[in-house]
Amino acid sequence: MIGERALAGIGAGAIRVAEEVGGIIVLTAQVIRALFPPRLDWRELMKNLYKMGNRSVPIIVLTAFFAGGLMTLQTGPFVKKLGATSLAGWGAGYAVLREIGPILIALMFSGRVGANNTAELGTMTVTEQLDGLRALAIDPVRFLVVPRVVAMIVMLVALTIIGDLVSLLGASVVGRAMLDIDWATMYYSFADNLKPYDFLHGIYKSIAFGAAIAVSSCYFGVTVRGGAVGVGKAVNAAVVAAAVTIMLLDFFITYTTG
Repeated sequence: MIGERALAGIGAGAIRVAEEVGGIIVLTAQVIRALFPPRLDWRELMKNLYKMGNRSVPIIVLTAFFAGGLMTLQTGPFVKKLGATSLAGWGAGYAVLREIGPILIALMFSGRVGANNTAELGTMTVTEQLDGLRALAIDPVRFLVVPRVVAMIVMLVALTIIGDLVSLLGASVVGRAMLDIDWATMYYSFADNLKPYDFLHGIYKSIAFGAAIAVSSCYFGVTVRGGAVGVGKAVNAAVVAAAVTIMLLDFFITYTTG
């Protein structure tokens, strides 16, 4: 009996996951279709660009600065011990530009922007505002979802670029203040060892992460059920789904692009 209940629970969970994945794929197809031709509500787009980007800068800068400093603290003592301080900047910069920066910034972005977007759309759904748009012959996907998806992708890329620069600054400051590694040593370590592709690798990831966060947060927002309690559950599900998707995408992008 216990085994049957366990199997039933596993099966029900698998069905729920399949339903959610299928719903996200359908919404993604609707967003892509709405982008050709691109008829965006520019006022809605600009509002979301400001709300999702400008207001996220302080927390992203703070996170990125200490992420870069942490990488220097991890690698600095070893390169000094081996007499290879010229590689200190490369060790920190390589990890930040390709992995730590895009992932940390995406997770912070998901927690702040993605969760807020799900709550906003979920509130519109339970108060029947989306039904009102449909009654007026306005497509909610084109009017509400597409501007949010575009804004999230654009702003996450911009925030990743800012975060990369701040991370390198943080690595240099911590290297000078705590490990006595000269500014010039860090600079030439960055310039001589890091390649443009290391930076672009992180940007490719941020585009994929931004799309994943945007679509998952919008999907759980427009499909919410059960009033205020349902909105809370949708926010939690959106954040978890975005985090899992970010890790999966990071693995496959790293595996396929090196």
